[in-house]
Amino acid sequence: MFEWLSKMENTKPLALVIFFVVFVGILIYVFTGKKRSKRLESYKNIPFLDDDATGEKRDEGSKNG
Repeated sequence: MFEWLSKMENTKPLALVIFFVVFVGILIYVFTGKKRSKRLESYKNIPFLDDDATGEKRDEGSKNG
């Protein structure tokens, strides 16, 4: 077994299969489950909410000053 793994031509495909299985497992974990999908949907607007909040602060500051 270890002799087979010591050859580079055997370990590269094995590593590829392992990483692919892990990647698919992560995708399945992320995109399944109703709670998780609702939480991820709420995250998609975070960059826009941050811009709106800083824009409002700038507008309020220019009105007062």
